[in-house]
Amino acid sequence: MDAATVAAIIATIALFVALGLALQIAALRRRLAAVPKDGNVIDLMRSIDGDLAKVEAVVTNIEPRLQSVEQRLPLAISFTGVVTYDAFGDIGGKLSRSIALLDSNGDGLVISLLVGRNETLFFTKEVRSGSGTERLSPEEGAAIQRAMGH
Repeated sequence: MDAATVAAIIATIALFVALGLALQIAALRRRLAAVPKDGNVIDLMRSIDGDLAKVEAVVTNIEPRLQSVEQRLPLAISFTGVVTYDAFGDIGGKLSRSIALLDSNGDGLVISLLVGRNETLFFTKEVRSGSGTERLSPEEGAAIQRAMGH
């Protein structure tokens, strides 16, 4: 599982926990608005204090997880670009592809799959700040530009 998927899962869990906490707070407000029929405010306050302690424990548990997700999120794949083309003259149909996978800093890699009648070649090249660390084909450069929104 890549970092983006993990980050999305943790963010979704945090959203559901926050929704649950909001519902608990709404329930607490309703309980506070109603005066107990037996007039025992002390028991009500103890119950509310216990509920608040549970909510605080959940929030305390979520905070480090959320910070971890926030730290890893910039490193997740954020941008993709795909270019299809005919790599060799002996086969058509644009079966060859160059795929750029970049994070929010423009770092990542470009993968090229060159499909021919008798062979298929596979290449990967590193990308730093939106540029290849080695010479790129025009199709690989186009995939990076497409991923970066140019």
